[in-house]
Parts: sequence; structure tokens; C-alpha cells
Amino acid sequence: MADSKLFTAYKLGSIELKNRMVMSPMTRCRAIGNIPNELMALYYKQRSTAGLIITEGIAPSPNGLGYARIPGIFSDAQIDGWKKVTSAVHENDGKIFAQLMHTGRISHPLNLPEGAKIVAPSSVKPVGQMWTDAQAMQDHPVPEAMSAEELVSTKNEFIQAGINAVKSGFDGIELHGANGYLLEQFLSPVSNLRTDNYGGSIENRCRFILEVVDGAIEAIGKDKVGIRLSPYGVASDMPLYDQIDETYNYLAEELNKRGIVYMHLVDHSAMGSPEVPVKIKQEVREKFTNTIIMSGGLDKAQGEAILDSGNADLVGFGRPFINNPDLVLRYENNLPLAETLDFNTFYSADEKGYTDYPFAN
Repeated sequence: MADSKLFTAYKLGSIELKNRMVMSPMTRCRAIGNIPNELMALYYKQRSTAGLIITEGIAPSPNGLGYARIPGIFSDAQIDGWKKVTSAVHENDGKIFAQLMHTGRISHPLNLPEGAKIVAPSSVKPVGQMWTDAQAMQDHPVPEAMSAEELVSTKNEFIQAGINAVKSGFDGIELHGANGYLLEQFLSPVSNLRTDNYGGSIENRCRFILEVVDGAIEAIGKDKVGIRLSPYGVASDMPLYDQIDETYNYLAEELNKRGIVYMHLVDHSAMGSPEVPVKIKQEVREKFTNTIIMSGGLDKAQGEAILDSGNADLVGFGRPFINNPDLVLRYENNLPLAETLDFNTFYSADEKGYTDYPFAN
């Protein structure tokens, strides 16, 4: 229905979104040589009727390139590549944030360029395997615990990536503090065994993420900084732990003090993780007064219900945008969604299952 809140304009910081539908970040592995390309520009342009696009995870440094064919934003060639993407989206009156994702211990040397290494808060080997183009599936190795100097250099890499994102034409950045990647690895006492000021207490485990936020705010402004969090998410070998609720309540309060433009909460229960308790969502809503995005396996009706509940201001949709590039049009006009979704092409290298899904007639 056209009178749904989903299709109303929304002011996000200093920018105007044409609707409240967000295209959630989704790794698609099309960045050959880790450089954004014309194919990626077409992919995002096709989906730019979304009120806001959040890109796939973008590595802020060579150490953050854990997966095969994911893009970076630390070289001139990458910045130039992203300019093609942002221009394509802006030409269609879309808005786009760059999701900055350092994979930390979720990595493999075969996916990293020469000279890069796998770093994490502590030397805790994650359970599981990941794809490498060179040798197919491989076990995760033991990461190297970050030194005091590497804490500073890694924080600075995030900050520079934010500057590079603005230079590339992005409307802002989303710091990826979810899905078991580096920033969340600091939050969890399972992956963070440090005994310095970055481990132990809730305040210490949140310290690195907040320092990155502070640096990004100083560099590009709080109106351009958002963050993604996944409380109760167990992706990338992140078991549940005591004090989850207290950790995210503290983080929400601290992020609210800083006035960042949004918090993006993802509930991975649709993918098999424990459901995020409604209580947590409500407590975060009370503590964080700026924009909240909610996502996680949602359909149109669920998205509308979330907006009506007041627990979120924007709603993220992921997989439906893959095979329905015109998802906004389909939802707004109650058109059927495409039935075909080829899982085998989620992370392949070409246009098949990427830019070749049809638009509604």
C-alpha cells in the first residue's frame, strides 16, 4: 500500500531519503583484485530506488581483506572504482553508505595480499572454514594478537577509510561491528582475552569500537557515521556469553552520547541464530535517540510492523534485493516477488545471478 510508512521520505542526519527501505549490506565477491568495477556500479544503480543503500563490507586495509574478491577502500584505484558506484547511485537520486568491514580473525592468508596478516584482539582460532580461490575451502588459522601499536594503526586505518569514503562520494559510512568481524571480536569475552585496557570489563571491551567511532566522527562528522551491531548473533564462531544485554546497553548509551547518525541492529534468527529479545530492542531504542535501522530476514509486512512499533525508523532488506532489483516498486504496488534466487551465484565472480535478474514488467 502506498500509504505505508515504508514509502515515506525520511531525514537521516543531513540527507533526505526518498523512502524508509534500506538495502542491507551483502557480500557479493565481485571485486576482482579487490577493486570496485563497472559491474558493481551497475548492480548498485539497479537497486538505487532504495531509500538508502549500505554497501557490501569494504576492507579499510589489506589486513581486513579476509574473503576472496571483496573490495577495499585504501588505494587510489579503489577510491576511483567507488566513485563509479556512488555516481551511478546518485544519478538515480539514491543515497549510499560504505560499510567498513575489517574481518579480523575471519580470514585466510590465501585471501590476503602479500605483506598482510591476520590480526585479532587475541590469538583465538575460530571454528570453521572459508573459501579461497586458490585452494577451495580451508580452515581458519590462529590469528595474531594485536600489539599496542597495531591497535593504533588499525584504528587509523578505519579513520582513513572513512575519509576515503567521503572522497569517493559516499554519503556516509557504516562501521561493521557485527557478524563476528574485528570490531565485534573486541566486544566478546570469547574472542577477546586481553588483559590490557581493551579486555576484561564491558567498558574495556567496548573501548576499541568507541575509539574508532570517535576518530571517524572527528574526521568526517557524526552525521556521516553509523554502526551495525548484531547482539545474540553467533555468525563467525561467536558463542553467546554472559553480559550480552549489559554490553549492548552500555554501547547504546555511549553511542548516543556521541550522536552518530544511526545504529543498525540485525537479528540473525532468520538464519538460525538465537532471536534478539524484544526487551533488548526496546532498551536500545530508549537509550539511542537517533535513527535505528532494523534488519534480518524481513518481508514487507514485518518491516511495516517494525516501523509501526516505533522500535526502528528504517528497515533493511537483504536477499529480496538480490533477485528483485526493483523491490521498492514491487512492494509499493503489491507486485509478486521473483521466485528464482540462485544461491550458487551469491559469491561468484561475474554478472550471472548479480545484474541479470529481471525487473517487473
